[in-house]
Amino acid sequence: MAIAVLFTIIPLYFPSIRFLPKKVYEYSSSYNSIEDSIIPTPPTDSRSQNHFQQKDSEPCSHGDDNSQACHGDDDLLAPKISKGDVKKPSNSSEREFLDPKEPQVYVERSRNPMEGDLPIEKTPEKGVQVISSPSQRDMVASERSENGRKKPRRPRDNDVVTPKVPEKNVMRQPSDSVASKVSESDENCDIFSGEWVPNPEGPYYTNLTCLAIQEHQNCMKFGRPDKGFMKWRWKPDGCELPVFDPYQFLELVRGKSMAFVGDSVARNHMQSLICLLSMVVYPVDVSNTTDQNFRRWEYISYNFTISIFWSPYLVRTQQTDPNDETRPFNLYLDEFNEDWTPKIEGFDYVIISAGQWFFRPSMFYVKRSLVGCLYCLQSNVTQMTAYYSYRMAFRTAFRAINSLKNYRGITFLRTFAPSHFENGPWDKGGDCARTRPFRRDEAVLDGANLDISSIQMKELEIAQIEGTKRGLRFRLLDTTQAMLLRPDGHPNKYGHWPFENKTNDCVHWCLPGPIDTWNDFLLEMMKREVRNQTK
Repeated sequence: MAIAVLFTIIPLYFPSIRFLPKKVYEYSSSYNSIEDSIIPTPPTDSRSQNHFQQKDSEPCSHGDDNSQACHGDDDLLAPKISKGDVKKPSNSSEREFLDPKEPQVYVERSRNPMEGDLPIEKTPEKGVQVISSPSQRDMVASERSENGRKKPRRPRDNDVVTPKVPEKNVMRQPSDSVASKVSESDENCDIFSGEWVPNPEGPYYTNLTCLAIQEHQNCMKFGRPDKGFMKWRWKPDGCELPVFDPYQFLELVRGKSMAFVGDSVARNHMQSLICLLSMVVYPVDVSNTTDQNFRRWEYISYNFTISIFWSPYLVRTQQTDPNDETRPFNLYLDEFNEDWTPKIEGFDYVIISAGQWFFRPSMFYVKRSLVGCLYCLQSNVTQMTAYYSYRMAFRTAFRAINSLKNYRGITFLRTFAPSHFENGPWDKGGDCARTRPFRRDEAVLDGANLDISSIQMKELEIAQIEGTKRGLRFRLLDTTQAMLLRPDGHPNKYGHWPFENKTNDCVHWCLPGPIDTWNDFLLEMMKREVRNQTK
């Protein structure tokens, strides 16, 4: 009877409080750690609330089982966000309330990852406590535990699961032993040479706390049964690599800008960064174009912008058939790509990368003349290797950056991340079903992976020599060795529903997953740049 009276009285005094259907807000009674909140969700129809639009296309076919695999998901679009959602608070946020007899906790989070800084600052109603900082969230979570409150049940199969996480796990921070800063004595440590070691604290976000995860990288949603791949960290030889600190990163980039140039793996990297920063804040979409391949987001409180420039070949490219991406591409290997080259001039950081697209059928042009091709099957055209176009493309891309008169930023070359197809090539049932990393003595950088890595190192060296003449900095973000050891980090068959007729994905990386380490590398390199500039 008393409960019924409370349900009647409370709305009279707090008209905005609504007791919504239980299934929207019921969560696991056994959330012992953050990964326990990662649960697979059932398939939905075409109207599913997916924050990232994607365009399907058939993967390429080049007929060489031994060459690097390409993948059809490379043309997945960047996040498509509607700014109109901001004007509808009732649809763009969610509230959670505790016992009506106690001071109530008001947690308001944007459902849309690109629609405003989190938490949303808003005047609370009387008797409602606003959670506005990680420390407050941790304090509230601790109080709940001390009060011995009964935790809600685990959602049933037909429950509607909203992108939310129990407050005790909202702001899980790395321990001091892992996240401590690198000392001056470690300044010259090679952070890219090392091995993977267990990290029981990971992951630091989930597919429920970060909405910037595209479907084909959302491995837990599609039922991946193992969680161990999220519980490793990179341990360099002779020093520690601090786990990504979102607060430190945001302070470091305050008033600056960062661009990612490349293909869908570059976007994969960018989305990992957005997810790691989502522990603090989400950006706002400030794109001045409707083209999903060229987007820009701003972290308003920090005056920091992130942009993505789609350029899988880095140079000027033309499709031979605009409606069929499996057809050969015309690559003008000595010509700048105007889609990104003039647009990065004002950026402080540029992360450039390229990979799997170079193993698709393509026609090679130099000085506007056809000089050769890859898998073109034309007897009157010289058959060449992907290494030729790869070397030429990076040389041209670096030359383009060095030619920008007003560019003063730091350019990071993010090196090639190997794919891990086993039991066949990508288009003939190849998969990547391993569930743990390789030990350093179990995988060797050789063959095509070694050739590609060598090309990148050589072209970066050339760019550094030229850049030094203008005071430009080119830096190596070497992810190759670390990712060679992570065959367990790909979506494999868990980037889509079983009934969908798609190939296994052993090119992209699960989020959360080992790709998050790329941002550990990035932040450490950025900190070293600052220290070097202040010496």
